[in-house]
Amino acid sequence: MPSICTTYLISLRKFLLYLSNTPLRYWRKGWLSKSLLIIIAIVLVVIWTCFGIAQWYSYSQRNIPMTFGVTFIPDYAESLGVNPKDTMKALLNIKVRQFRLTSYWNDIEPNKGQYDFSQLDWEFAMANKYHAKIILDVGLRQPRWPECHPPSWVNTASKMSNWEPQLLTYMSKVINRYKNNPALEAWQLENEYFLKGFGDCNNYSRQRLITENNLLKKLDPHHIIIMSRSNNALGFPVNQPQGEIYGISIYKRVWDASVTKRYIEYPFPSWFYGFLAGTQEIYSGKNMIIDELQAEAWPPDGQSITQTSLAEQNKSIDAARLKNRFDFARSTGMKDALLWGAEYWYYRKVIEHDPSLWNVAKSEFTANNYHNGSYLLNHP
Repeated sequence: MPSICTTYLISLRKFLLYLSNTPLRYWRKGWLSKSLLIIIAIVLVVIWTCFGIAQWYSYSQRNIPMTFGVTFIPDYAESLGVNPKDTMKALLNIKVRQFRLTSYWNDIEPNKGQYDFSQLDWEFAMANKYHAKIILDVGLRQPRWPECHPPSWVNTASKMSNWEPQLLTYMSKVINRYKNNPALEAWQLENEYFLKGFGDCNNYSRQRLITENNLLKKLDPHHIIIMSRSNNALGFPVNQPQGEIYGISIYKRVWDASVTKRYIEYPFPSWFYGFLAGTQEIYSGKNMIIDELQAEAWPPDGQSITQTSLAEQNKSIDAARLKNRFDFARSTGMKDALLWGAEYWYYRKVIEHDPSLWNVAKSEFTANNYHNGSYLLNHP
């Protein structure tokens, strides 16, 4: 059987022969037609090459088992009116065995020098009880609005030297507390650190990120560090610091508040993300995971979930679309996918009395045959 690369080259050769023969009558019409044909040919060859990289990447990952997990944020569960501990217990009961957890600075150190690890300790204890694994986010910017989570006694709009030492002290407390916990699988350092178009943040110093990365590696040289990139962007991390693995966000259906004032579906096919992952591996030798896969509603006009009717929520995501999210993740070729909105599934089940999303998640996680930890995270 020919390899993926051989098949791609044969297909590309046939395609180029087609281009060279069929449109000759247009080629003879003049410089404008020639320019148009050249542009079309270049675009098609680029698309074909991107598709080929995606197919190579998917083929290279074919023997690695798929792992699904969730991001779990107790603060968000509370904002939806559900009990965070009940929510995590319910997720464990439907066989979720990989969690991305947060360590918000304002939760851990609400008052200067006074630390509260009770909630996060409980989450780690539950993970150990059910043999689940944890990716722990640490730093100033972590998932969920307002993205940056400083305590009230810190002003991150002031000179960085005024508050960076306190940030590093808090980070050290978190790292030292959990680095030897058997449930810990990896760290995520910050979250979409350089994404300036979203979030209430006002410091994007690369040097600060380098300092945090060096601190994390010094305090815990044994666990890998994940760094996340933003949704759909074509660029690749080229500067320091470099993670051992990269995470990417994938959002499919959102409310466009700026132009159309309606729901829009991002047109990117699954192989586009396979191309990004494949190119990342070719360029840096480092793999990529989906660390944020949209699996909750995106309400219109800046409304909260609790202000939005169930019928309106279904315009953004329903059971069929949630099932499609799992299938979409599989078809990217990436083998780790953390779904975004697990607290929302539980909210729909308990508060809205609609278990449709929960039942899809239960079916998927139960059938996932979860192994003990992610292959990619344990074998970067």
